[in-house]
Amino acid sequence: MLNPDAKLIADVFGEKIEKKSTRDGFGKGVVEEGKINKNIVVLSADLKESTRAEWFEKECPDRFIEVGVAEQNMATVAAGLAMAEKIPFITSYATFSPGRNFEQIRTTIALNNLPVKVCGMHAGVSVGPDGATHQMLEDMAMMRALPNMIVLNPCDAEEGRKATIAAARHPGPAYLRFGRSNVPVFTTADTPFAVGEALTLWTSEKPKVALLGTGSMAYNALVAARALESEGIGTIVLSCGSVKPLPEEAIQAAARKTGRVVTVEEHQVAGGFGGAVAEFLSGVYPVPIKRLGTQDQFGQSGEPDELIAHYGLSPSHIKDAAKALLQP
Repeated sequence: MLNPDAKLIADVFGEKIEKKSTRDGFGKGVVEEGKINKNIVVLSADLKESTRAEWFEKECPDRFIEVGVAEQNMATVAAGLAMAEKIPFITSYATFSPGRNFEQIRTTIALNNLPVKVCGMHAGVSVGPDGATHQMLEDMAMMRALPNMIVLNPCDAEEGRKATIAAARHPGPAYLRFGRSNVPVFTTADTPFAVGEALTLWTSEKPKVALLGTGSMAYNALVAARALESEGIGTIVLSCGSVKPLPEEAIQAAARKTGRVVTVEEHQVAGGFGGAVAEFLSGVYPVPIKRLGTQDQFGQSGEPDELIAHYGLSPSHIKDAAKALLQP
């Protein structure tokens, strides 16, 4: 059943559920926090409309910096601002930041443990027709490997707002991952979010499989859980918006209770969220794990829903993966 502690909206499975892109959550959150904290600045690499950085520009024009198509420069300028006690958010497509400026992020930001917030928009295959060059599927692997860097991947626009505020208040560097396509908004203003913690979306009376989703894939896991419940298969569903630090306590508890784990991410399985879960559980409570994500392949052009299905990330694929783990 739906976990009442999560305080989800009532019509979480309804056709009229609101849909927004998680990047909208960033635009709202950075404006909200920026009005409170005057040290927040936002930098854009000539993509202010697509990244929603323009929302901040309209409200706080004196703290918005357009650097142009110069992602490496944007990272180093942000590092300088952070040394001057500012809290910079740098914004671009994830394929460009951190895809193009990883060395500058590593050396000028992470190495110095500076409070720069790297916002990678349009991540995952759900960017759609933009194709493989713009479908960043390796960013979480890159960023979670960096010392000092935390990695947040919000499940919907509301959590995107909260993750942005949490990142602003985090004393060190942070990577925030956002999508372009509109996805269900299934959390509310009252739904808790904290760095290093998970949100329990679904708990069955006798769970047999734990479904762990990050980003918008958490909703797909929730839909899969309802389908499995109708077939008499109980589950636990965790939404893991914090990829680093990983919500270890919740993950271990779910693994111990079920003995089987399915992870779902719109990202390469190598080095991503599923890899982080596997690394952790192998050391504390090894269980069979099925990792759903892109399997050592790049994306391609297509409609978002078509691509999610093509790469095996739809609710039906999650359900099948869970059932496969139950086979002797």
